Formats: sequence, structure tokens, C-alpha cells
Amino acid sequence: MRGEQYLTKAAQYKLVYERGNTRTSALLIMKALSNTLDLSRYGFSVSRRVGKAVVRNRIKRRMREILREMTLKPGWDIIFIIRPKAAGVSFSDLQHSASSLISRAGILDK
Repeated sequence: MRGEQYLTKAAQYKLVYERGNTRTSALLIMKALSNTLDLSRYGFSVSRRVGKAVVRNRIKRRMREILREMTLKPGWDIIFIIRPKAAGVSFSDLQHSASSLISRAGILDK
């Protein structure tokens, strides 16, 4: 089912924000927390400082596509906080930044 791969509730976000490990890059901040599920879930936090709704939605679509192409280890809740600098970069730069953070955290399944 498609919706199972997303963090949807405020309590899920709050738990990852409070207890998750943080990795940063120039474009993204990633918070990751281990869960007891057989799948990894992710969510995005994009503030209004990044841009108007069109820009924020485009970045979220790009991030979903980047994560769709990657195979993540099961059992993780991940939140990507998008920095304002990410609004003006190309897809490949965003992809490189996300894959770098995921591999540094040890979540990337090889």
C-alpha cells in the first residue's frame, strides 16, 4: 500500500524530531530514528522560507522521486528538513545531497 511509506501523524514527526539522530548538508537536514516496522517511512518538512507553494511542492516531488529510486534498509523513520538553498538547485544536486546523507547514516541498502 502506498501510504504506508510516509510519516503522516504529528506524533510520528514529534518522536523523530525529539529522539532522532541528525545529519546535515548544505541543502538538507535529515533526522532518522529506528522503528520496529518491516519498512522505512519518510516525511518532509518544507517551511515557507523555501518559497511559495509551487516551489515547496516541486521540491517534495523531487525528494519523493529520489527516495523511490533508492533502496532503504527497513525499520527507519526519516524526516528531511529542506533548507531554503535547495529551491535553486538542480535535481542531480538534490539527489547527491540526499544520497550522501542516507549513506552516511548507514540506512542505504546495498
